[in-house]
Formats: sequence, C-alpha cells, structure tokens
Amino acid sequence: MDSLPQDLTKERLLVVSAHAADFVWRAGGIIASYAARGARARVLCLSYGERGESQGLWKKEGMTIERVKEIRHAEAVKAAETLGAEIRCFNAGDYPLGVTSELTEELVQEFRGYQPTVVLTHTPIDPYNGDHTETSRLTMNARIYAQAMGYPSEHKHLGAPPVFYFEPHQTEMCEFKPDVIFDITPVFETKVAAMHCMDAQVHLWNYYTDTAKRRGTQGGRNSGNPAIVYAEAFQRVYPQVTTDGLR
Repeated sequence: MDSLPQDLTKERLLVVSAHAADFVWRAGGIIASYAARGARARVLCLSYGERGESQGLWKKEGMTIERVKEIRHAEAVKAAETLGAEIRCFNAGDYPLGVTSELTEELVQEFRGYQPTVVLTHTPIDPYNGDHTETSRLTMNARIYAQAMGYPSEHKHLGAPPVFYFEPHQTEMCEFKPDVIFDITPVFETKVAAMHCMDAQVHLWNYYTDTAKRRGTQGGRNSGNPAIVYAEAFQRVYPQVTTDGLR
C-alpha cells in the first residue's frame, strides 16, 4: 500500500464507513488514487449520520429525519461518484448505530462477494463517537467470519486482505499511530471536490484540507520527496509480510 504500482486493475479497495461523509474526510484521497489507476473501489456506508452528523441540515426550519436521510444519501452518492467509487448505503441508523445480526450477515456476504484486496475502516477507539467504534468492530468481525470456510455463502471464502484504520477526527484521543503516509497530491483536487459534496458539514472542509497538508509535510520529510504536498494517514492492523526486505 505504501509503494503502489501504477496499474491497480487487479486491486479491490473496500472502505467501511460509519456515516455518510466519513469515507470522504478520512479516505477520499486514497479512494481517488486507487480508482484513477484502474482499481475497483467500493464504499459501504452503514448510516447517513442523520441524527448526529447533520447539524447543518437540522438548523433549517421544517427539517425531518426522512428529508435528512434523502439529502445525505444524495451527498454520499455524489461524493463516491466524484472519487470514482461505487457505494452501498445500508440505512442502519446512527446515535446509536444499529448493529444487528442481519447487518453483520450483509457485511460478511459483501466481503465474500467482493473479495477485497485491502480494507479501510475506523479505529476501535473513539471516545467521541461510539458509531465509529461499532463500525470498526463490525468490520473486523465480518472479515474474520468471511474467512471461515464453514460460513454459509454462495461465494468462496475470503483470503487475508490487509486492514488499515484511517485517521480519526481526534487523532490523539483515539490512540491512532500512523505507520503509513499515503501521498494524495495528484488527486487532492478530486478529494476537495468530493468534500464539497458534503454541504451538511461545511465546517469540516477546511479542517480536512489542513489535515492533508500536515500529513503531506510529514510524508515529505519521511520520504525525502518534496513533491508530496498532501497526504492521508493510516494505521496497519496486521503485520506486513514481505520477502523483499524492509523498506
């Protein structure tokens, strides 16, 4: 993931997002980068964030929960299209996120049917948002269940795709320690366009632009490549296995 070839046509990126905009803020750049190089990119959006992450909409007079969902659905779909990704929205509710046996089954079958080569999701610790931690736990469990040969499915069992946590909003509070800095400079304008699809959370546009700048600076220093201006940070869950030496 940290030294990608130009041709990614055999890669399948899977991003499991708790709310309608999480995948854009935290992984929009890597999604756009994968898609631009021929990979499939698929987003599983569990909730629209209609209760807790749509403050801009609730300030409007006469707003209803169903109308918020409609708006957030449209925003998420437009953002995914902008990034070059396909998207599935589950409407599982938020605050709290409704993790059920049915939802778990749906995710297992997504893993089995899609056969991702890399998985991105939330950190398992987030004292500010329990939906994020529930999504992280659900994603990890679904991946493990999908690997079990005895789990009933019309699809073959999953291999061992690497999993990465994307950077949370409150990094230090979530015990997030980045060990991958991914250069998104070539696709940063695409990420900005996707962020601007999220009118319900305009206040986060500049925040995540600044985050990308800081990670870009860190990436440039650690790589010695001054051409890296914008980047996204990720934390690897499982050890990297290699026969090509340490890099």
